[in-house]
Order: sequence, then C-alpha cells, then structure tokens
Amino acid sequence: MTAPLRLGTRGSALAMAQSGHVAEALTKATGREVELVEVLTAGDRSSAPVHRLGVGVFVSALRDALTAGTIDFAVHSYKDLPTADAPGLHIAAVPPRQDPRDALVARDGRTLAELPPGARVGTGALRRIAQLHALGMQLEVTPIRGNVDTRLGRVLGPDADLDAVVLARAGLARLDRTDVITETLDPMLMLPAPAQGALAVECRIDDQDMVELLAVLDHAPSRAAVIAERALLATLEAGCSAPVAAYGELAEGETGEEIYLRGAVISPDGTRDLRLSRTGTPADAAEIGKALAAELLELGADSILGQEGHAGPGTQQFGSTE
Repeated sequence: MTAPLRLGTRGSALAMAQSGHVAEALTKATGREVELVEVLTAGDRSSAPVHRLGVGVFVSALRDALTAGTIDFAVHSYKDLPTADAPGLHIAAVPPRQDPRDALVARDGRTLAELPPGARVGTGALRRIAQLHALGMQLEVTPIRGNVDTRLGRVLGPDADLDAVVLARAGLARLDRTDVITETLDPMLMLPAPAQGALAVECRIDDQDMVELLAVLDHAPSRAAVIAERALLATLEAGCSAPVAAYGELAEGETGEEIYLRGAVISPDGTRDLRLSRTGTPADAAEIGKALAAELLELGADSILGQEGHAGPGTQQFGSTE
C-alpha cells in the first residue's frame, strides 16, 4: 500500500483551506492520498507589520522542510515567494488562479465611493495603502495584520474599530466568505499584487516522480500571467516595502492568445502614481514583464522605490496578505 504524500502547509485557516483544495485535486486526478503537514513559519510567529518582516518569512520554513525531506511538496500563496529561484526546488504546478482582484468589506454594505472623508480603512499591504491614498478620498488608512477572521472582526465584530477593510478576494473565496464582500474593486482603482490569487505547488527538483505527478495540476494560462507579473517585479528589484502592482490577463487577440499586462508603482503617500500596460504572447510572458518594468524605470519608478528602501534583486517579499 502506497504511503500518503506529505503536503506541507502553514497552519492558518486560509493556508489549510488552499492546501486542502490542492490535496483534493491531486487525489482526484491521480488517485494518490495526501496528508497535510502543518509547518510553523517565522511570519506566523511574528506580530510585526507585514512590510517590516524579512524576506521569505512565510516561505522559508516550508522550503527547509522540503529540502530536509520531511514533506514531499508544499503549497504557497504565490505572491509570498521571493522572486529568486530556490536552489534544488521547483514550482511544479500553478493551479487555476482565483480572482486576483481586491475586495472591500465595509460597514452598512457600503462601496468604496460611499465611504465618507475620514473613514477608517484597514489593510496590511503598502500597495493597497498607496492606492487608497492615490484616490484622493481623504480616507484614514490604517495598517493591520492578522488572519482573515481577525481582519473582518475589525469591521464586522462586536469590537469593530474600522469602517472598512481591503483584502484579497481570493482568500475570502477559498474560505467561502465572499458573502461579506461589499464591493470587488476594479483593477483600475486597485491593481492587485503580482501573483495575487495564484498558488505555487513546489517540490524538490530531483524528485522526478513528484514533478511529473504534480504537473497534472498546472494551468498554463495562470502560469503565464504569473510569470509576466513576477518578471516585472524582479526587473524592478522592488523591496518588501515598495508598493508595486501588476495584473496579467489572457485574452484572444487578432493573431491568437495574448497577455495584457498592467503594471504600477505608487508612492506610499499616493502622490506619485506610474501606470503602464503592454501586450504580447504567452510564450513571451517573462519578456513582457521585463519590458514593462524597463518602461516604468524610464519614467522614474526607481525614485519611488527608493523612498521605502531597496532590497535588491531576488529578495522580494510581499507577505501573506490574502
């Protein structure tokens, strides 16, 4: 009898839910049983603001367990991964991506436009904070941390102290909590983080059986969009506190399938907001991202990135803000 495959995951409700979805999909596709193995990460132990945490705090413990062979594969929120490749490890699959847009959860069912000046809005990501400031709505934006339920409690709980929170729609969807969303935000207002809503299924590169087994979960359009977004991020060499956004969509063009990639770099106070777009074929996904980043840099994106520090190539870490 074949032993169950060991899937390493963080212990939060969201991480367990998304790992559970992957486990079920793999068992359905291959017949192999999967057991979840909880791994505590440095990010889970810290109460510091997300953008103040170090590189890979939600990832390194899982990767250490993979390298040590105590788990067979791991599931990450793709936007948590540093842009540099991890030696000896391989992203074997990018399952179909959840809706990558951000969502507003507000008191009294309000939309973003219905929030009055001075309304207190909580979010854990500088990218969202910067874009909220850029709207010029005179909102009081408050950095927050915690799991999804903790954040929702700041608006919907008995001790609510905020008028609204912004978080990733994908996380709410994976927890079956989309009923609390009062508005799914248009990317024209709130461009998502690179790879938001996507999962990365990772294993050891020398475990060829696992590489081949996990390949059944891969969704080529989702992988192509994420490759383009993360190539932009890597080329910008953005640090953990740089508000960078990117969103790649695949659509049918005149000569076949195309990627439409939008990218933005916004100053933390929202006063500088650079946004560009570029199209190309899925096969050129990485080159599209690199080229769009180069255009943003030509317009002065590096001066915006420099306002909040610069972590250097391959050291990107956005934190788990699903």
